[in-house]
This record gives sequence, structure tokens and C-alpha cells, in this order.
Amino acid sequence: MTLAVGGGLIVAGAVVALVHAAMSSVQDSIALPPRSEAPYSEPYEEEPYEEDPYAEEPDAEEPNATEPDAKKDVTITACTRDPQIGWQSAKVKVVNGSSTTASYTIMMEFLDEDGVKVAEGGAGVVDLEPGGSAVKKAQGLGEVPPGTTCRISDVWRTPSD
Repeated sequence: MTLAVGGGLIVAGAVVALVHAAMSSVQDSIALPPRSEAPYSEPYEEEPYEEDPYAEEPDAEEPNATEPDAKKDVTITACTRDPQIGWQSAKVKVVNGSSTTASYTIMMEFLDEDGVKVAEGGAGVVDLEPGGSAVKKAQGLGEVPPGTTCRISDVWRTPSD
């Protein structure tokens, strides 16, 4: 009987050791992320910023910053808030003051009574002949408070070929 009890204890001890070893390996694989094969490297000093040598030169066809004379080509003829949905819009008149056919991109800002921008909008005119005019609606996006005003923020004039 002692032999049976002793043998049972040895088997039980072996089972406990086996289960403990299995649980440890499972716990280690769950708790730790896999090791990286990459070698350790010291932190590096950041290089000063250099312009991208592969960057393309600006295209003459693309609009640049607002041209003062292009901004003179655009006037606001109406600034209204839709009473149903509360969205602001501006009616703008564009007169091509250049000597070539041009396309215009007009960006608007809609300002509350304190002069804080509450919405933006835009309008475009394509292939406007020299001296020609067009009237467009620059629709704002989003509800604005009553008393909102309109202001031209940017105008780009691009010659049409």
C-alpha cells in the first residue's frame, strides 16, 4: 500500500510539473510580444530639413496666391441667409479684367457678428473672355447665425488656353 501511495504521489507530482510547465509557456507566449530580429541602434540626431530634390517646379498653369488685380475682378452683389435651413450664400459678379480668356476660383468666408468665420463656400467661372462677366452663387456649407456677413477670402485667375 505504501508503494501504491508513493507511486501515486510521484505520478501526481509529474502531472503537476507538466501542467505548470505547459501553462508557463502558454503564459509567456501570450504576455510577451515576439522579439524583433532587428539589431538595437542608438537614437540618431535629426537632420535639418531640406527641400525635396524630387519636388516638381510649380506649374505656371496652376493658380498661385491671390492676385490683387484678380481680386478686383470679383464683387459681392448679394449676401443672404436661407431662412429655411440657415445656410449663407453670396452672389458674386466676376468681370475678367485681364487681356486673356481666364477661369476663376472664388473662395468666400461667412462671418458672424463678431467677425468670426462660421462657414466657407466657393464658386467658379470657366473660360471667361476678356471684359466678359458672369454672376455665380457661392454657397456656404452649414448653418450660420442671423446677421452673418460675406467676405471674399481668395481669388485665383488662371489663363485658359
